[in-house]
This record gives sequence, C-alpha cells and structure tokens, in this order.
Amino acid sequence: MRRAFSGRRRGVGRAFAALCAAGALVAGTPAQAATFWGPFAAPSPALGPQGSATMHADAGSSDATPLAGPGARAVRTTVYPLAAACPTLLQGSDGMVVALCTTIAGRTPTVELIDPNATGALASASATLPLVKGGLLGGVYAYLDNANRLVPAGDSVVGLVPDPSGGVWFATEHAVAGRVDPSGHAAAITLGGGEMVENSISATPDGRIAVATTHALYELRSVAAGHPEVLWRKAYDRGPGRKPGQLSWGTGSTPVYFGPETGADYVAIVDNAAEAAHLLVFRSGTGQLVCVQPVLTRGGPGSENAPIGLGRTVVVASTYGYPYPTLPQGAGPAVPPMAPFTGGMTRVDVGASGCHTVWDNEVRSSAVPMLSAPDGLIYTVNRIGPAATTPLDGFEFTAVNADTGAIAARSPLPGTIVADPLQTAPLITRDRRVLQGTLSGIVRIG
Repeated sequence: MRRAFSGRRRGVGRAFAALCAAGALVAGTPAQAATFWGPFAAPSPALGPQGSATMHADAGSSDATPLAGPGARAVRTTVYPLAAACPTLLQGSDGMVVALCTTIAGRTPTVELIDPNATGALASASATLPLVKGGLLGGVYAYLDNANRLVPAGDSVVGLVPDPSGGVWFATEHAVAGRVDPSGHAAAITLGGGEMVENSISATPDGRIAVATTHALYELRSVAAGHPEVLWRKAYDRGPGRKPGQLSWGTGSTPVYFGPETGADYVAIVDNAAEAAHLLVFRSGTGQLVCVQPVLTRGGPGSENAPIGLGRTVVVASTYGYPYPTLPQGAGPAVPPMAPFTGGMTRVDVGASGCHTVWDNEVRSSAVPMLSAPDGLIYTVNRIGPAATTPLDGFEFTAVNADTGAIAARSPLPGTIVADPLQTAPLITRDRRVLQGTLSGIVRIG
C-alpha cells in the first residue's frame, strides 16, 4: 500500500526549457487581512508540514494554509513545460517539491522531485518515478508523510489520509473504506451498495474520517483491532445526473473539516441538487445538520471542488460548465448536456443560529482556491474569455480579498490552453511563492 519515493537531493536538472515572462500585478482593492482566520486543526503527526502535505493542504482538507503567499506585490511568472499535467504539488520539510503528474503522451503517471528554486532546468531523469496507471490523471490524491515520503493511491484507491495513531485510511472507487495499521494489517467495510467514491477523504486530529460517496456523506472511526465503524451516514440531494463541469454524478467535494473551537467541529460538502447548489454543514462526531445554505447564486450552480473551510468560514467555487479535456470512464452524460462556464464564488459563515452568505462574486475560478490565513487572500486562477470558452481563452493568477470577495490583484499567465490549471490546487511554498499545475506542466508565481 505504501510506496516510498525518495531521491538524492543533488543533480536536479532535467533539460526542460523554462519560458519566463514578467507579469506585473494589476492592483485592485487592496487586500486587508481578516482580523481572525482560524483556528487550524491540530496538525497530524503522521503528515509533513502543515499547509503543503496534501493536495487540499492538510488532513482535514481545509484548502487553507498558515503560509503567506505573494500578496498584492508584483510577481514574476516562470513556466516549466513538462509535457505532463501535474494536479498534485506537495512540499516536504526539506523544501523539495514532489509533483504527481501524468504525461500527455501515453498518460503515464509519474512522480517528479523538484527544486522549487531552480531557474532553468527543473528536475533530472533520476528524480522521475513512473507509477502504475490509475484513474483520471493517474490518480490525484496523495500525501507526504512525516519522513517526506510520498504515499500515492493505487489502481482503484481514490483517497488516502493518515490518522494520528499512524494508520492509513483509504477509500476505493466502489465505496470500500478501510484502514491499514502501522504493522500492515488491513481491515475494511463496504459503505453503500451502488455507491462510488470519486473524491479524497479527510481526517480530524482525534481520528474521525469523512468520506463522501456519490449518494451520502459518512463519518467513520476505528474501533477494536483497528476495524472501521460508521459513526453516521447522511444522504444528500444528488440531482438527476452529472452536471456539466463535474466529473461524476454526485457531490464534487472532498469533505472539509473546519470550526471555531478545535478546527474540526464541522464537516461540509456541496450537494448536486437540480438547478441549484447547497452547502451542507454537519457537526463532526454526531452528524447533526447545522445548515443547508444556497451557494453560487450569481454563478454556475455546481462544484467539482472541495470548499475552503477555516474557523467559521466556508468558501465554495463553481466549476459548472468547466470544459475538462477528458472525463473518467463511466462518467455518464451531463444533465444538461452543456452549459457555459460562468464561474462564481460564495463565502458562507457559520454562526450560533445557522449559516449566512457574506458575499458572492463572479470570479471564474479555474483552480481549487487556496486561502492564505496570514494574507487574508484567496489564491486561484481566473479564466479570461467568453463564458462559452474557447482554446484561445487566457488565464490570470488572481488574489481575492477573503473579507469582501473583491479581486485584490491579478497577473496574466503566459499562453492560452496550455496554461489551463484543470481545476487543480496551487501550492503555496514557504518562500511566499505559488506553484500551480497546468495542462502542460507547472507555473511558478512570485
């Protein structure tokens, strides 16, 4: 189950030509850091550095980081053409970046070891490890453990997350959830007949695990001899079919833990209701429904991405109508068959009496948005062009003021379709840069 990827930290230098373009930020409303963003849940002792050890930042999939990004300053953009799509970018305690990529030719999943400070060449052939082919893009969910080892999903394993005791939880495509203890012993249960798992899974600091299937949200825990047990199951409105801009029929969310006390008081997903989208917030541990809040009312009513969750705040971004270049096998027809990509983001805050919408905007987020708590900024990539989308559309690295929803800064990215980030997550590094995977490689901003 565990496949360690390590490499010598020297000789990092495959001859990829770096295309450099200086992109001056166009300042909008100055970003003002919120007075309080947090708390973060206690970091998992089994994971690498907080904010950069999983695709969604941490074990709770918060899509929020304690690291500062570029802010609203002028940035320089460097493009690394790898002839591969790189949806997962992680940074270990040694500062090296591990990228999970899939080559355009042959669709071979690979792991790349990257020096984030490289200016010309990016990685050497000795720092590339081919993997067994898995699902779409070779499987995107992986994590770095506390020894900087990459733990990737296998052929039918969709999501992986460690628990505080050192066990590794997994969920398979056909809704089998299980746990492998540190000695290698595995125990598993089947969640629901006919249900599928299409997104990753999340964990709390005390070992509860959230799994979203195409029909319901589950919370699990480990009982005697490490065997998984379902704490609760909550069905959600999955709608009449897969929406355009989503990869499966059901929620597009990796479950997100957040909360004002422990950082994991609540767990949230977005449903797939017809002609609408709702944020669903449940209390972790009991499954009590906290609120059902309409979201994306100014944009497209659907999301393939995990929300941001930190403190009392959740931010949802629309992917409705997003033109993915390929779909997973068995994705099925979209209902409706097509829709424009209008975008849109919504911030919802959870209070004592329920939830309320703070702002809606019309940003056409083409990446998984990431909140930097020190900056009070949400970093993403904005798609530029008509809502119908064309191969000539452009893309802008964009910072959104998390307090107001207004664009605080933007910087154009070089290229058109090759700069498409494919709704994947950026990595904010410890030196205030952003690495963003694209259709053809990686972009470094800052």
